[in-house]
Amino acid sequence: MVEFAPLFVPLERRLQTFAVLQLIFSYLALPTAHEPSEIKLDNFNVWMLQEAVCLEDTDGDAHTSGSQLVKTAELDPSRNYLAGFHPHGIGVIGAFTNLCMEGMGFSSVFPGICSHLMMLNMWFCFPFFRDYIVSMGLVSADKESAAPILSRKGGGNLLSIVVGGIQEALAARPGAYKLVLQNRKGFIRLALIHGVALVPIFSFGENDIFDQVENSPGSWLHWFQDRLLKTMRFSIPLFYGHGVFQYSVGFMPYCWPITTAVGKPIKVQKTPHPSQEEVDRLHQHYMNELENLFEAHRLQYNVPRNQHLEFC
Repeated sequence: MVEFAPLFVPLERRLQTFAVLQLIFSYLALPTAHEPSEIKLDNFNVWMLQEAVCLEDTDGDAHTSGSQLVKTAELDPSRNYLAGFHPHGIGVIGAFTNLCMEGMGFSSVFPGICSHLMMLNMWFCFPFFRDYIVSMGLVSADKESAAPILSRKGGGNLLSIVVGGIQEALAARPGAYKLVLQNRKGFIRLALIHGVALVPIFSFGENDIFDQVENSPGSWLHWFQDRLLKTMRFSIPLFYGHGVFQYSVGFMPYCWPITTAVGKPIKVQKTPHPSQEEVDRLHQHYMNELENLFEAHRLQYNVPRNQHLEFC
């Protein structure tokens, strides 16, 4: 039975819904725009995007009890940092709203730090969408784009990589805590080459805001998504949440807060030509620190007591 949304709701809630709808629209529709164009976000549009992170929490009041950005250690503005963001979720919403925008006051939490998020190269091929994401500080996910940021004199840069990628997104659903990280070591090598500290980031609630059509191993959908991933290095998660005017099904996220916890920096000695042993050792250290970050905060952010991270 379809559950319809209330007809009369406060204006603030209407604006919040519109903000998230605009954000979801930009994910789904803007990449299909083929006409070259240039976008300049005015103050109103930027504010609406920032408010997207504050929408749809469990009480309807995210400003006091919903999404938030949590600092567990200071980031020195005279240094550059490379962060691993986990988990991917369906749309990396926590990274966009908490790291790329000012809805949660990133510049106040980490003064002097400029945040950058890496995104798949293919998204920069769509003219309108490209300008949209560049306006939020996103950069192409390759070594050539990362090098100028990580080696920038004066420091003050945080470059975040969503390590699990689309493979992790295909497994994203409420209650999932499996991270694709065991064999993802490219970002570790990058940190060693540039001698920048590694920062583990875990976004609680990232997997809880959307569900997916059943795609367990052995299903036809899993086979199709896996084949698409292997041939095109891209795949499509069939996700759903609730609608704008009804709560049964749609593309709006579920009412669940996202809390992004930024961990303690891991010091890295600059090694222009790191050996595999050095990469493996730092990778294991990073995984341990990420697990410690998760364990330290999981009970506070609605993770079941017997639930732990699983690496694959």
